[in-house]
Amino acid sequence: MQKIRQPRVAEIVASRLRDDILSGRLKEGDVLPTQESLFSEFGVSPPALREAIHILETDGLISVRRGNVGGAVVHLPSAERTAHMISMVLQARAATPADVSGALMHLEPICAGMCAAREDRMAEVVPVLEAEITRQEEQFDDESRYVSNARRFHEAIVSRCGNEPMILLIGSLELIWSAHESSVWADDGDPMSHKTMRAALRDHQRLLDAIRDGNAPRAVKLAQEHLAAARRNTLAVGADKTIEAKLISNTNHQESFR
Repeated sequence: MQKIRQPRVAEIVASRLRDDILSGRLKEGDVLPTQESLFSEFGVSPPALREAIHILETDGLISVRRGNVGGAVVHLPSAERTAHMISMVLQARAATPADVSGALMHLEPICAGMCAAREDRMAEVVPVLEAEITRQEEQFDDESRYVSNARRFHEAIVSRCGNEPMILLIGSLELIWSAHESSVWADDGDPMSHKTMRAALRDHQRLLDAIRDGNAPRAVKLAQEHLAAARRNTLAVGADKTIEAKLISNTNHQESFR
């Protein structure tokens, strides 16, 4: 009979600490207890404890600071970290921005329909989208802000769909596409035309209206049409670009997916 592998002491300790982080007993920015305290709590050897800390560091759940203010700082999982990992996998597989936008063309309209179908949409969805459109209108003449503001609207559609797995997975793709789109328009010498920007803003308003009315089929259709147009505009400019994982860490996004 095949022997059942027993977990190592370090893995057991790492599992206990991981549960403390994921359950919320340890918060973002907390510092793990001192090694002396952990030795006492778990009754393990220093090498086993160091290995447990290394496991958590590899998981991205802690970062170890050196020096006089040293310690292991807790980091909760986030969509940004998930997006960074996914983007590294996509870059390794030579995936293109067209692949990411193609996926979003299928997935984001589903989120738009789910937003429209929410019974609590007037409290949980509509005010958020209204605020994003107001931001776009107020800063419309500032071309440097247009792309990021427009992407915030799309990210809000996903973040308010009401399904956590979809928020995380589709939200990660949104962040990857947002980073690429921001890079394209920042690098291109010819800014997006006001005509294109105004058309996109009108699309956002029509989509908001459909969601406010609870018209899920119309919300899906409008999202599909708008995404197709936005995809053409960005890929026409940045056709030679590829997925770059480093763009995720270089771009600031809203905290909707955390």
